[in-house]
Amino acid sequence: MPAEIKTICLTSKLGISVNCFLVKAGGGYVLIDTGLSSLRGALEKELEKEGCRPGNLSLIVLTHGDSDHAGNCAYHREKYGAKILMHCGDSGMVERGDMFWNRKKGNSVIRMIVRFFGLSKSDRFRPDSFIEGGHDLSGYGFDAKVFHIPGHSKGSIAILSADGDLFCGDFLTNRGTPAVGSIIDDMTDTNASIEKLGGLKIRTVYPGHGKPLPWKGL
Repeated sequence: MPAEIKTICLTSKLGISVNCFLVKAGGGYVLIDTGLSSLRGALEKELEKEGCRPGNLSLIVLTHGDSDHAGNCAYHREKYGAKILMHCGDSGMVERGDMFWNRKKGNSVIRMIVRFFGLSKSDRFRPDSFIEGGHDLSGYGFDAKVFHIPGHSKGSIAILSADGDLFCGDFLTNRGTPAVGSIIDDMTDTNASIEKLGGLKIRTVYPGHGKPLPWKGL
């Protein structure tokens, strides 16, 4: 039976929107990305509306370590008892609150984001486990696998469900069709990840920003 997916779009007062995805599977829930800490209340309302409460959120998976995606991980682990999984390539971002950790520092767009959206000390955390490409999430009731797709960051991952739903963080964005995001840390890694995605059976793309859209290749 296909997993139920709820797209939760959170928008800050500055007009910056980020997506979180709540997946209902195996009698519980999996949350992919957690948004900005300043939008915690809005996220909790959406989770509660969907029936996600302490005790039935088993897992939080981070597509990458940027604070607009990781801002509520520590809080929701404490409140819901969920485990946090992410790739080790971005671990310093969430443990130190440094979005430049293991990343090139020359991108002016990223520098601007960091000024406004860094992780506070209370929101920093160490993940429960690090995951690599090939990791199977079926043990959490979610028939999906993890793929390592560096390019936006060293630790960027995608989660591909058995039904062809691809959750890709900021690696891809919605420009009418799926397109590589504008913030690129390493172009060589990006090209290799594009080739990897080209070999997957993808039906729908769920980007970190913008509406989900059908996969038409890159």
